[in-house]
Amino acid sequence: MSGVVVKTVAPAEDGMRLDRWFKAHYPALGHGALQKLLRTGQVRLDGARAKPGDRVSEGQAVRVPPLPDAGPEPKRSDVSERDARWLQSLVIHRDADVLALNKPAGLAVQGGSKTERHLDGMLDALVLDGRERPRLVHRLDRDTSGVLLLARTRSAATALAHSFKSRDALKVYWALVRGVPKPRAGTINLPLKKIGHAGDQRVVGANAHDEEAQGAITDYIVLANAGRRAAFVALSPRTGRTHQLRAHMAAIGHPILGDRKYGGEDASLSDELDPLLHLHARGITLAHPRKGRLRVLADLPQHMRRSLDYLGFDVPSDDPFQIFEE
Repeated sequence: MSGVVVKTVAPAEDGMRLDRWFKAHYPALGHGALQKLLRTGQVRLDGARAKPGDRVSEGQAVRVPPLPDAGPEPKRSDVSERDARWLQSLVIHRDADVLALNKPAGLAVQGGSKTERHLDGMLDALVLDGRERPRLVHRLDRDTSGVLLLARTRSAATALAHSFKSRDALKVYWALVRGVPKPRAGTINLPLKKIGHAGDQRVVGANAHDEEAQGAITDYIVLANAGRRAAFVALSPRTGRTHQLRAHMAAIGHPILGDRKYGGEDASLSDELDPLLHLHARGITLAHPRKGRLRVLADLPQHMRRSLDYLGFDVPSDDPFQIFEE
């Protein structure tokens, strides 16, 4: 048995679920064993009891109780040659410090109780000409497509994590929504809080005085509309809450097409449109780990292109928020 240790959450780990933090540091510790340690209060976050789904923050102290000696770390599962080629085809930017992928809708970024196939489990295929396994520095929902950044070194992970935490990272999303927001450009300032359990969690609008609420702000601009039926919108989140864009658009009565979780039946416009979520991380800009700024844009997925064609929309060539202007 090892003794009690206290570990400090690293910048690159900011926002990680506590159970995944343990998996990264103690891969031999089983899920059931961790649950028992948490239930009995042996694991603490800054001295307080914790749950598996709690998010750790940079600088937090994690109390790790004595753990049974479990032998060597298990080997990572091999990535098939087919999956490796597929993942490498998703790369849209590559330098010594950063990889950027155009993540397809349907690919989970990290694993969970019901998710066995995910990007985090296949990152060995993206070592490429580097020496280290790439690291996740932010996340996208499983059903959201678009730009996803990976750090190729530990120092790059620290720098990128700082950019996200300090809100230096500026992001633009494209979405197709039901109806047409009024006014055609505006800001949604609606705090959000999580409800439900880890396997079926969602966020809802909350009063700012609610202790569980987190501030959430989204800017939006209508790019085009098909009468009153649907609109093509650009979204720029000033904050990075879970499901923020999906919850905010549903809250103002214009759910994102394909988002049954937040829009229900209103998220379906026509049987002619693909039922996949119509939300795409179009672009991101932030400080590059070495110098200057990194700017990455991702092309729309096929299901959104087909929907744009069906509704008679053109793909815009400019950035309405001027985030990517030199």
